[in-house]
Amino acid sequence: VGLRRRKESVGAGRGLYLSQSSAMGVRGLQGFVGSSCPHVCTVVNLKDLAAHHRSRHPGCAPTVVVDAMCCLRYWYTPESWVCGGQWREYFSALRDFVKTFTTVGIRLVFFFDGTVEQGKRDEWVRRRLKNSKEISRIFHHIKSHRQQPGRNMFFIPSGLALFTRFALKALGQETFCSLREADYEVASYGLQQNCLGILGEDTDYLIYDTCPYFSISELCLESLDTVMLCREKLCESLGLHLADLPLLACLLGNDIVPEGMFESFRYKCLSSYTSIKENFDKKGNVILAVSDHISKVLHLHQGEKKLEDILPLGPNKALFYKGVASYLLPGQKSPWFFQKPKGIITLDKQVITVSSDPESQQDVPTCTDPESQQDVSMCTDPESRQEVPMCTDPECRQEVLMCTDPQSKQEVPMCTNPESKQEEPLYADPVSKQEVSMCTCPEIQQKLPIATDSEFNLEASTCTHPKMEQEDPVNMGPEIKQQVTMVSDTEILKVARTHHVQAESYLVYSIMSSGEIECSNTLEDELDQALPSQAFIYRPVRQRVYSLLLGGCKDGVSSCPAVKEWFVYPGNPLKHPDLVRPLQMTVPGGTPSLKMLWLNQEPEVQARRLDTLLACFNLSSSREELQAVESPFAALCCLLIYLFVQVDTLCLEDLHAFIAQALCLQGKSTAQLINLQPDYVNSRAVQLGSLLVRGLTTLVLVNSACGCPWKTSEFMPWNVFDGKLFHQKYLQAEKGYSVEALLEQNRSRLTKFHNLKAVVCKACVKENRRIVARVHWGTHHAGRWGRQGSSSYRTDSGYSRSGQGQPWRDQGPGNRQYEHDQWRRY
Repeated sequence: VGLRRRKESVGAGRGLYLSQSSAMGVRGLQGFVGSSCPHVCTVVNLKDLAAHHRSRHPGCAPTVVVDAMCCLRYWYTPESWVCGGQWREYFSALRDFVKTFTTVGIRLVFFFDGTVEQGKRDEWVRRRLKNSKEISRIFHHIKSHRQQPGRNMFFIPSGLALFTRFALKALGQETFCSLREADYEVASYGLQQNCLGILGEDTDYLIYDTCPYFSISELCLESLDTVMLCREKLCESLGLHLADLPLLACLLGNDIVPEGMFESFRYKCLSSYTSIKENFDKKGNVILAVSDHISKVLHLHQGEKKLEDILPLGPNKALFYKGVASYLLPGQKSPWFFQKPKGIITLDKQVITVSSDPESQQDVPTCTDPESQQDVSMCTDPESRQEVPMCTDPECRQEVLMCTDPQSKQEVPMCTNPESKQEEPLYADPVSKQEVSMCTCPEIQQKLPIATDSEFNLEASTCTHPKMEQEDPVNMGPEIKQQVTMVSDTEILKVARTHHVQAESYLVYSIMSSGEIECSNTLEDELDQALPSQAFIYRPVRQRVYSLLLGGCKDGVSSCPAVKEWFVYPGNPLKHPDLVRPLQMTVPGGTPSLKMLWLNQEPEVQARRLDTLLACFNLSSSREELQAVESPFAALCCLLIYLFVQVDTLCLEDLHAFIAQALCLQGKSTAQLINLQPDYVNSRAVQLGSLLVRGLTTLVLVNSACGCPWKTSEFMPWNVFDGKLFHQKYLQAEKGYSVEALLEQNRSRLTKFHNLKAVVCKACVKENRRIVARVHWGTHHAGRWGRQGSSSYRTDSGYSRSGQGQPWRDQGPGNRQYEHDQWRRY
């Protein structure tokens, strides 16, 4: 109980945090451990553990690997969260967190989710739809009470995970972005690097056989006391072995195996269980009953019978095997897999590996998704004497042969085109060990190792597992190597992969490798007819980025591959991704190649990078004006121009509020921002705050795709945006405050204000968009201030129209292929 004494704002939301985090990992296990097996939880002091670790491993810094996605709610301590984010306060909280650990000599390594695995897409969608309902309740509360809801309805600000990455890197911390689910890479890193422990909040860490697991929700930062959840004690309570925990997790339900899949099996276990504890709830007794069945029944057949012979797997056996195997870290094997030669299990024409031992996977077949029903067969290359997997691509219905190039030693998938009768290479993620000079963001000018599955060299001080040559943050095995990608240039793909893993880019590698990206919920009011969703506002920018990254749009967009977008917006049931095609853009002097943008370090190339970035926003004509804008406002002006051209329902008062808050922010301390209190909360201002922050995340994508013409500090929110400050300026502008009053009577800001305003307004006029005050709006600007159901939305083409209802919300999601013309308003 004493460990829970933290800041009041965090403590008030702790109950919600636990309830939401309990949905992660194994179903019901969080509550069971907390209420029924308290001895599994041990109070520990991380400072003392670090001292003990140093005594046992001289010269090796005690390392805590952090699952950053689990920690976001803990780190976000600012009281205000609906206005778009209190980014200066948040950055300060992160700095204090890092300083506390480094002061006692504990090294931190942070991992972020870099992708959503296909097997977990349904769970991702389920959580996003649940979040959408919560957001509707948040806006209902704001409109009813004109204030922020209590912490029990807390929702993290948009872009928090992305900007946390850059904040931690700015603080000098080792930060990685995963190539698969982050929890697997965190557990692998913790095991391979002999870490002090894992800091997170996910019951999956009780299942992995890895280093100790510490709870972030129980961490007292002042004393570094927390709770260690001991998997050995959990096994002792359940009568199981460590190797049984993955089986238990899948039978109870997790992010891969749906909870309802084995509901009847669990009921049968409970019915025959003779040691029901009256003081346990039903879920607790279910866990005990399933564990009892594993230990007393299934153990009798372990290693002798297949799981499908002793469990009612039915048609779900491949998914179940996949779930169990997902907990096996590099070098680990499961005694529950009936061993066949070379560690392969064949299930209905599918081949699934049952070992994560890198030494045993020299001849590794592809692991197919059980839902795709792909046939996987093995053939032998007579020259290389290696097994070569074959698979069938479910979309093109063509056989894909994984060939081994005897010279490059790379597996290159070949796709037979039935029309051309020729074998055309698809592109496997390359495995090349060399260094090239990267053109990274200006503040990160260094040579980076080309990314392969085992080529992210860590510092020499890293404590490495004695039997493992650790070059990659985690040994990802052959799964990533065999990935079929969207891009043919292997050198460029390796560069993109390196930047992705080192958390220096956003979405770029996902676009180039899988052609599939996602964006979580944003604080958007589904009942507001005046503002389109950010997913549609920034889509033309993303389409041009797709064109830049994927190429092939010189003869029009029709020949370009579509990118699958899983973007959350009101009215989208997320049953299918939106298929969005690249949009050809016009760059003065022609579109430069990615090799020029990313690898060429000649000084004159920097101008080409900026040309390309502005072309992504269709703002090439405003280049001269934007170049004259002082730091850190150039990126903000670029974003404001794009927003005001795109959305006709933005008015002059909105522009004044955006610019005034950015200027006033430069002169305010964190303490002043903490004490700032807007008169009330306005639902439209809430949306505008989130809309701008989503624009900043879009700038991260464009900047990284174009080779970083701007420093990342130019569009980090703690430098250009504060939620409460913007809210205050918005309310003042709405009341008719003068510009001088908005700028707090600071004359030095007045000249800068008029200069920035002139840049935005002049650029908008070039696009036939005149920004007017709200009092001058005609009837076509009904939106929020007039008849509901009318609004106007622009695209960069210059065409616009007033449309009934919400055309951007009513566009049907799914397999429809979106091209630029479909978003024009005539």
